[in-house]
Amino acid sequence: MDHTCFDFTEISPVDRYRLMANAVTPRPVAFVTTLSAEGVPNAAAFSFFGLLSHDPATLAIGIEPRADGRRKDTAENILRTGVFTVHIADAALAAQMEACGAPVEPGVDELAMTGLATLPGGAIDVPRIAEAPVAMECRLHSQIPLGPARDVILGTIERFYLRADSLDAQGRVDQDRLDPIGRVGAMSYCTTRDRFRV
Repeated sequence: MDHTCFDFTEISPVDRYRLMANAVTPRPVAFVTTLSAEGVPNAAAFSFFGLLSHDPATLAIGIEPRADGRRKDTAENILRTGVFTVHIADAALAAQMEACGAPVEPGVDELAMTGLATLPGGAIDVPRIAEAPVAMECRLHSQIPLGPARDVILGTIERFYLRADSLDAQGRVDQDRLDPIGRVGAMSYCTTRDRFRV
């Protein structure tokens, strides 16, 4: 079978991004809340995200800079405070999650801007999104700088919240009730409703 080869050492970062973001799919989405050093809430979504380990419970988020090269609020807040909460959004939260990605200046509370209800953090002082089916309270484990304002954030999960209606009668996660979304490139998302076993 024929394949087209793209030499990543020769093509532009934009072209690399387009290939990766549209072909490595579906990707889970980290819907992250943080607090600034001044206590202003921030919320943003990142699809360069994944679980790395369950022992110790560890996740990673890749955060690119703003278009002008400045570090995004999420990375800045995590590096200053050392804590953050990662949510898994369901289809019902998709529009508000996407709206939190508006290019606003630091100091804007995206949670208030989009009307998202919050609950206080448990192990950490970061609000969590009340409607999200999953929330993971994390402490910064380490940061891997990949370039100017480009950060890979590793977080240790301290508390894991699962919305009660996402469990079945046996106490197992019910994927239909959870209804998580994933990113499939460009401005498109998908659900996990179409599943199969091998």
